[in-house]
Order: sequence, then C-alpha cells, then structure tokens
Amino acid sequence: MTDGTHTDLDGLLRTAGIRLGEAQRHRLGWLVGSYGAPTTQIAHEGRRGSGVIVVTEPPSGAAAELFYRTLTPGCAVVIPLSENPGFDFLKSKLTEFGTVGPSAEGPHEMWWGGIGWSKFLAAADQCTVRPRVISYHPYGTDPDAIRALQRSLEAFELDGHIEPIAAELGEEVLCFEKAEFIARMWSRYREPLLFVEAGAVLREAPLLPTSLGCDIALHKWNRWEMSAQTLYLGRTTGAEQLLQAWHHLAASHPTIWEGYLLDQAWSHASSHGPLDTVWLPRSYHTLTGDLASSRATIIHAQPTTTTELGPDPSFASLVRAARRAGRTGARDAFMVMTSRAAADNGVAVILRDIEANEARAVAATVEAVTGAFARDCGGYGRFELSLCGWQDDVNTAREAARLARYRVVEIAPGQKIAGDFFASAAAEATRCHLIP
Repeated sequence: MTDGTHTDLDGLLRTAGIRLGEAQRHRLGWLVGSYGAPTTQIAHEGRRGSGVIVVTEPPSGAAAELFYRTLTPGCAVVIPLSENPGFDFLKSKLTEFGTVGPSAEGPHEMWWGGIGWSKFLAAADQCTVRPRVISYHPYGTDPDAIRALQRSLEAFELDGHIEPIAAELGEEVLCFEKAEFIARMWSRYREPLLFVEAGAVLREAPLLPTSLGCDIALHKWNRWEMSAQTLYLGRTTGAEQLLQAWHHLAASHPTIWEGYLLDQAWSHASSHGPLDTVWLPRSYHTLTGDLASSRATIIHAQPTTTTELGPDPSFASLVRAARRAGRTGARDAFMVMTSRAAADNGVAVILRDIEANEARAVAATVEAVTGAFARDCGGYGRFELSLCGWQDDVNTAREAARLARYRVVEIAPGQKIAGDFFASAAAEATRCHLIP
C-alpha cells in the first residue's frame, strides 16, 4: 500500500470506531493492497468491481442476501467484530478465507472472506517462498504408499522430508505420534512446514499458504471439523504456540482423536494471541473419487465420504455453529490475558446475553473489560473472558471456571466497567472468603 492508502485506511477505522491489533491491521492492509480501497458502506444494488468492504453491524437476513448479490470475486469482506454470532448468517453466504484472533490491542476476532478462491490461487503461482513438505509412514508399510508423494515433490521441485516412524499400534499412527513428528521437524528445519499424509498426491505446487503469509493453514471438513491431514505452519510465534498446545494435548490425552485435539489447540492459541489462520479450500483436502479431483492441489488416499472424520458425534453439537463461522464460540475462552502480578490466581469474566444485544454494545463491553485488566489487574495473574449467548453457555463457563478455581464475575453488555473493576472483584472475593 502507498502512504496515502495507509492514511485512508487508518482514517476509516477511526471514523468507524474499530480497534485492531497489529496482526489484524497488517492483514487488513494486505487485503486493501490486494483488492483495492476500503469502505464501510454496504450496497444493496449494483455490482462492485473491487475493493474491501468492512462490515461493522450484523445485517438482517434479507440485507445479507442483497449485499451478497452485489459482490464479485474482486471484492473482499472483512468483519472486525466477528466473535458476535449476529454475523454468522452473512458469513455462511461467503467463502471463508481466514480469521485473526484477538489481542489486548485489538480485543476482537477479525474474519475475512469473499467470493471464491480464484484470485488467491492465481497469485499463489507467483509465490517464491516454498514450504518444506513433511510426512511419515509407519515401519513395515507398503513402500508404494509414499512413492506417489515423493514423485510429486520431485516434479514440483519442492524440498521434502518423509521418514518411517515406529508407531505403537503398528500401522495406525496416534495423534501424539503425529504431533511429536511435526514438532521434531519444526526444530530441525527453518522454512515453513506443510504436513500431508504419506498417501497423498500433489497435483499442483501447494503454495497458497506461503503466498498468504499466515501463521497456520488447515481445512475444515464440512466447514466445521478441523482436519490434520493437511496442516501448514509458518515460521511464526503463533504457529509455534499452536503446535506446542497440540503436542501437549495429544500427549496428555492419547486416546482422543486428532481432530478434536487440533480444534482445542487452535482455540487455545487463538485466545492467547492474534493467531492468523487461513481456512484452506477443499482443493487442499480432496479425497479419492471427489468430483473436483481434476482441479485439486492435494489428493488424499481416502474414499469420498459425507460423514465427519472424527468418531465422536457429540463433538458436533459443542462447536459446529461457531467453527462454521470461524470463531471460538461460547464453550471456549474467547480471550486470555496474563498480568505481571506474581500470582497464580485467575478471574473468569462471563459476558452474557451477547445474542440479545447489539454488536456495538457487546464490542464496547469487551473493550472496556479487557482494557480495565490491562490497566489494573487487581492482583490476578490471569484473566479469561467468555462470551455467552444463552444460559447453558453461562453454566458451562461457570463450571469451567470453578474447576480451574477461578474467581467468577458475570457482566452484561452495556454495563459500566470501572477502572478498579478487578481490584473490586478481588476485594469482594476476599470478603466472601472471610465470612464464616
């Protein structure tokens, strides 16, 4: 972007009252450089040729439909307050490109999408940064299973590393074994890593993730279930934090399937920092027999199926709606902050009724409470914020806080958050503890 474009974008954000963290501002600036001038105006008629539309208020169903009809592949849509479920319907109309998580400077999730991947896929061919493709196969498996991948790497002149590993269950590799392998590769190599299963075949050079400059990239099967069959890790702090969280969870819970553990690692990393995630298109997770396999970048040696990859059917009800909208959801901590206080105690703030209030009111309260903790932590070493739309979400958040032995404070959108909010909460907790 030119200096003038930077100034215009900063002015637009100030006028709209939008707070972005550094990573979010960088992604938005990158989109403006790729698509054109930004605006906050949602048109309901005519066709847009190009540009970035920053949507700050959830449109009604009819308005979202009309807005969608004005868009072309030359447009990008950015939702800077996308943690609010009110934006979910609009997101469902669009192709989801990515999400940038919250931080103390920008305490919101930022979602970005548009009409199809054609623009990015065409630009990826010119990318000069190439990932190292890594994979493994259990000892004793058929060598033919990896030859196709090896030939693909040679054909596209990609550096790769494929090695045999000793799996505890013979030919079945457990999640902690996969995470451990990727962690070893992370320590061994310095370039970005792209993990694919050994039976995969590359039809094109998989350069989309490196061209987008993200922390991590993965595909959501059926738009909600995270798959570890294709996983990109940029050489960033955010990618390292996700990998460490996944490795730890997999080692602690070796019998739980990898999709759930990767989901929870993503939620953890997103709540602890501005994780820049790209949600890869289906062309990076094509299965054998898919009708679109002729246009695929990566084809996995699995039969096409419409069922979920994971074996736990109850998992869908916990996170499906939130993950389809690219957000953490009420069952996870939306944001986690730590202080410099020499204490291991924590406070959990539950912001209730977010679906019954305007997005701006919810956003203002999020900014107020996170800002209050940054200024005066009240002696708490850790702060977790949960966004809850319904009473069962509140109950779940309370139970999680109780198990962590956190002080629980419940607030509502629009509530005034005093400067000594956390100090008062700590004092109240002390008084309650002293009452016989």
